[in-house]
Amino acid sequence: MKQVIFILIIFVTIPSTRAQQTYVPDDNFEQALIDLGYDDILDDYVLTANISGVTELVVSSEEISDLTGIEAFTALTYLNCYNNQLTSLDLNANTVLEDLRCHFNQLTSLDVSSNTVLTFLWCGSNQLTELDVSSNTALTTLWCYSNQLTS
Repeated sequence: MKQVIFILIIFVTIPSTRAQQTYVPDDNFEQALIDLGYDDILDDYVLTANISGVTELVVSSEEISDLTGIEAFTALTYLNCYNNQLTSLDLNANTVLEDLRCHFNQLTSLDVSSNTVLTFLWCGSNQLTELDVSSNTALTTLWCYSNQLTS
C-alpha cells in the first residue's frame, strides 16, 4: 500500500513541477542563463520563478538562434540580445519592455506590437523586410539601418 501511495505522489508532483518550469530549447540561450545564475542544469528547462522577476537581460554574442522562453521574463524592461543568430523574435508577452537591442542578428521577423512602453529599439543589421512600430507610441529612438525595409 505504501508503494502505491508513493507512486501516486510521484505521478501527481512531476507534472506540477514541469508546470513551474519554462521551456528553453536553445542550449546556447540556456547556457547563458546558467552563466548568469538563473539556472544550473542544461536540460531545456529553467525554473520560471528564477526568471519571472528579471528586469534586465544581456545575452549578446552567445550564438543563440532561438529565444523561446523569453516570454516567461514578464518583468523584463531591458533586453540586449545583439550579435546572435536569431531569425525571429516575438516579444508580445514582455509588455513592460522599454529598451530592446537586437541588432546584428539575422532577423526576418520582429514582433513588438504589444510593447507599448518601448522607448528604445535598435534592430539594425538584420534582414527585416517590414517593421510595424505603429503601436509603440512611447518610442523615442529607433535604429533600423541595414535591413531590407522598403517602407
